[in-house]
Amino acid sequence: MAAPSKTISVAPMMDWTDRHDRFFLRLISRRALLYTEMVTTGAVLHGDRKRLLGFDPSEHPVAVQLGGSEPAELAEAARIAEGFGYDEVNLNVGCPSDRVQSGRFGACLMLEPDLVARCVEAMRVAVSIPVTVKCRIGVDDQEPEEALPAMARAVREAGCETLIVHARKAWLQGLSPKENRDIPPLDYPLVYRLKQAMPELEIIINGGITTLDEAEAHLAYVDGAMLGRAAYQNPYLLAEVDTRFYGEARPPLSRHEVLEAFLPYVQRELAQGTHLHAMSRHILGLFQGQPGARAFRRHISENAPRPGAGVDVIRDAMALVPRDQPVLAAQ
Repeated sequence: MAAPSKTISVAPMMDWTDRHDRFFLRLISRRALLYTEMVTTGAVLHGDRKRLLGFDPSEHPVAVQLGGSEPAELAEAARIAEGFGYDEVNLNVGCPSDRVQSGRFGACLMLEPDLVARCVEAMRVAVSIPVTVKCRIGVDDQEPEEALPAMARAVREAGCETLIVHARKAWLQGLSPKENRDIPPLDYPLVYRLKQAMPELEIIINGGITTLDEAEAHLAYVDGAMLGRAAYQNPYLLAEVDTRFYGEARPPLSRHEVLEAFLPYVQRELAQGTHLHAMSRHILGLFQGQPGARAFRRHISENAPRPGAGVDVIRDAMALVPRDQPVLAAQ
C-alpha cells in the first residue's frame, strides 16, 4: 500500500475526530490525511475492536493513532489496526493529560526516546504500513533544542521516516490539556531547523495553524502541515485543500452539497441505533462566518439531542442558511 501524502492533514483530536467526523470531513476534502482519536493499546487488545477501529471505506486516506509504551503491545495493536485497513499507524508522544501520564505514554515519552525507538521498531516489524510518531518539542524543564533532535534521531534510527511535531513544549504538571494547547509558546523555527539538520526525515508541523495561507507558508521549510482545532471548528476551511495543495481540477462541494451528501450516511447510522447528536455535533461549524450560521447552529443544538431526532433536524437547519456556492466557484 502506498504511503498517503501528508502535505495537509487533520490532527488526531480526542472526542472530536471520531468516525462520524472523519466521514463528514472527507466530503469536504478528498485528499487531506485524516487521523483517528488516540486509541490505547489496552483498548485495542481487550476492548470492542469494531467500535474502536471500524471506519467507512470512504475515509481513506486515514491513519490510526495509538497510545502506549510497551513495544509488544503496540506491535500487536498496530497489526490489528492494519487488519482493519488503516493507511498508517501513528504513535502518540504528545498528549499531556494526567490519564495518559499515569499510563506512561503520551508526552511523558519525550523523556524516554530510547523506549520510543523500541516501540517504533516493534511496530515496524509487525506491519507493512508506515509507522509514524507525533511528538512535542519537549516537556517540563527539557531544553527543546536538545530534546527534539534526540527524539528525532531515536525514531529515525528505528526506521521511522515521518515525525509530526507539535511545536510547543508540554507541561506535565500545573497545566491542563486544554492549557497545554495554548500557553506554552510555539517555536516553529526549531522545527524548521530540525528539517534542515535531518533532510531525510519527513517533518510535519502542527500547532496553532489556523489558515491554509499559514499552512502553505510552513511548506517552505517542512514537508507538511497538520491542522487541528481550526479544521474542526471551521471545517469548510478544508474545501480548498485538494485544488490548492494537490492540483485537483474538480471543484469542492458547496456547504449545502456537503450536507446533502452527509444525510444518507446519517440515515444509515440512525437505522443502526446511532443518536443524531453523535453525528450532528461535528457539523456545527460548517457555516462559520456565513449568513444564517447562528440559526443553523442553534437549531441543531436544540433539536438533535432530543429522543428520536432524525435527519429532518439537519434539513430544517439547512433551510435557515442561504444557498451558497463552492469556495472556488469564482476563481
